[in-house]
Amino acid sequence: MGELVDRVDEQDRVLGVVDRGEAIKHHWLHRVATIVCRDEEGRVLVHRRAADMSRFPGQYNFMIGGGAEAGESYEKAAARELTEELGVRAPVQFAFKYLCRGEISPYWLGVHDAVISTDITPDPDEISWHAWVTEDELREMARRPTFVADSVEALDRYLT
Repeated sequence: MGELVDRVDEQDRVLGVVDRGEAIKHHWLHRVATIVCRDEEGRVLVHRRAADMSRFPGQYNFMIGGGAEAGESYEKAAARELTEELGVRAPVQFAFKYLCRGEISPYWLGVHDAVISTDITPDPDEISWHAWVTEDELREMARRPTFVADSVEALDRYLT
């Protein structure tokens, strides 16, 4: 088995542990934890996913994150992903979660906030480019077809 995740139901209750690839293949609900990173000026981190990523290769996103491991809370998963993908540790604050009917597979999406006050070192296997942008610039970028479709709904919810 590869990455083990909790398979959950429509109310986000754990049903069992499954391989994330199988969850995606069979459209089983599982948990994904993401972070919206802001700098001390309030700008939002936008990045381009590496070209060889299995999901949404080469597309732009404003959230950092990934699957919550089996038994892992959204918050712990978000903090882990922040360190893995950007090489930083920072407090993550839960913002909201919702059932995302994703382009590839449905999943529960937990969205968190973090203020990054140090330099980041993006993992080149995950991130090929990044920049800090204003919310207006982010809204403009999200209208482009190169932006991860699943994150457009998350952005609308986040900014409301």
